[in-house]
Amino acid sequence: MSDVTERLDQIVRSNDVVLFMKGTALFPQCGFSSRAVAILDHLGVPFETVDVLQDQEIRQGIKEYSDWPTIPQLYVKGEFVGGSDIMMEMFQNGELQQLVGKTEA
Repeated sequence: MSDVTERLDQIVRSNDVVLFMKGTALFPQCGFSSRAVAILDHLGVPFETVDVLQDQEIRQGIKEYSDWPTIPQLYVKGEFVGGSDIMMEMFQNGELQQLVGKTEA
């Protein structure tokens, strides 16, 4: 297992909800990341973000880790959920609410 894969494993397993995105929750650097943050904010679930623009290894590594070519990427309870389009679809049909609801104590 490579160093970047180990780092990604640690991030994904240490947080119930984590969003790999361009920018930060307060200052998203692309429309897709902004939409993903808006969805999670609307759900009111605590989440961590990882700014892939700050670390080129993470930016490339996350694409291989998930076998998903685009960013943002959402993980819930260690499982890859998808990007902003999938998040929006799941939010609209209620699946995302159920998924993140399982993370509450």
